[in-house]
Amino acid sequence: MNSTIINPVIKDEVTFVQTAAATSGRITTLQVTLMPGGGTPMHYHRNFSETFVVVSGELTIALKNRTLVLSAGQKLTVEKGMAHRFSNNSGAPVVFTTVVLPGSQGFEDALRILYGLAADGKTDDKGVPRNLMVMAVVSKISDMHLAGPGVLLLPLLQLLNLVASVLGYREKLLAQYCRN
Repeated sequence: MNSTIINPVIKDEVTFVQTAAATSGRITTLQVTLMPGGGTPMHYHRNFSETFVVVSGELTIALKNRTLVLSAGQKLTVEKGMAHRFSNNSGAPVVFTTVVLPGSQGFEDALRILYGLAADGKTDDKGVPRNLMVMAVVSKISDMHLAGPGVLLLPLLQLLNLVASVLGYREKLLAQYCRN
């Protein structure tokens, strides 16, 4: 069963086409509508690869040494450990499918948490949580590791995640946004 979440702050939309739970962890498939100016910081994942398939519009994907602009029908697989970021640098929404192999319940939960926080007014105008401990927990849950200049924040995020763990932030976030 498909379910769709919408981030009311940045207006992005994610439809869960296949979930890790429904596929015994084999695959997560999302359809994403990314608004102009939207995207992620440079990051990598240790536990899964991502394949981006553009349905309509243009998706910009920056890798360590190159930047690609994918249009409808084009795809790119970003392997585990490969630093990347994606963005919509055009003036129109881009719709793309993301296939995560193996599937990742944590990645799915992180999206639900981020979009839920936005709906509750707990993010900035870019959809980033205002609470750094929450950001640390979401980064850990999602297996999203900052790369490039963002790597300088790693020790702080690790410390904040430890404190958040002791305070039960992960369980509270999962209960509030993922287990309803």
